[in-house]
Amino acid sequence: MDGYAVRGAGPWQLVGTVRANSELAGPLADGEACSIVTGAAVPPGTTAVLPDEDATRTDVQLVGLVESGRHIRRAGEECAAGETVLRAGVVIEPQVVGLAAALGLDRLTVIPRPLVAALVTGDELVHRGASGPGRVRDAIGPMLPGLIARAGANAAPVVHLPDSRAALIDSLTTTQADLILVSGSSASGPADHLRAALSALGAELLIDGVACRPGHPQALARFDDGRLVLGLPGNPLAALTAFLTLGAAALQRLRGEKLLKLPVATLPGGLACHPHSTRLIPVRVGPQGVTLVGHEGSAMLRGAAGADALAVVDPGPAEAIAARLLPLDPGARPWDV
Repeated sequence: MDGYAVRGAGPWQLVGTVRANSELAGPLADGEACSIVTGAAVPPGTTAVLPDEDATRTDVQLVGLVESGRHIRRAGEECAAGETVLRAGVVIEPQVVGLAAALGLDRLTVIPRPLVAALVTGDELVHRGASGPGRVRDAIGPMLPGLIARAGANAAPVVHLPDSRAALIDSLTTTQADLILVSGSSASGPADHLRAALSALGAELLIDGVACRPGHPQALARFDDGRLVLGLPGNPLAALTAFLTLGAAALQRLRGEKLLKLPVATLPGGLACHPHSTRLIPVRVGPQGVTLVGHEGSAMLRGAAGADALAVVDPGPAEAIAARLLPLDPGARPWDV
């Protein structure tokens, strides 16, 4: 606060000026004041700072109403010596950098963003323009870099592979990334080579399928060097749900973050449960609650493109009237619904 450092209740006799970059001034006696600017060290004995706009002064005398201790920052008022100000694992946002600088730190020890590689397999895929008879336009490859970035990781360039076990084994051997996504080779068909390739390379299969619809063929494995491999189904919505569940969770842990608890919302009119698997259904979340958007087939992205979240409907014999909400943006925090 620009104004006057004062001692006592006043009136005060003016004895000098303190600038922001000046040496610490001498102590004030009772009934003395000195002009002071924001950021300057208050003289010893100061009981308050009287703002300029609240002060009336003559050549040598100053009067005004002041509250004891007002406009003085005390040593240790924000944190005490040795106090933990932020827990380990906090995301380094700009305000955290500012706090670190305010505390006199020049460097922080951080967990770097994980590196994620994507291997998209499929002889039938077309990567530019429209597809033709017997061909399918690749929708997963273009989708993954944005998902990876929103999940707080760095994306390596997407690699396209033929339906070849040898090619997949070679790529898994040479790809250096914290998490390797393999799309289109995680099911059990004749062109699905992921599990055989992982077995040939000695990887530990941590998750072999998930009881969810869509996305049940997904898999998670780990190499001895710590690299993780996530098998994504070849259908676009199934691949998206697998990334948002297993993939996003793996990246949260690699970033040192805790897994998020998903909020529960009431569903309009109820939704049919699958008898054995969790259903993941695109929905829109707004002021009026949860709205279904349709187009929820495993090969469809239209519903997800117009949605905010996936309603996570637990298995059961009848209809669910409530579900957890999984944000479609892997960098978002869940809603309070």
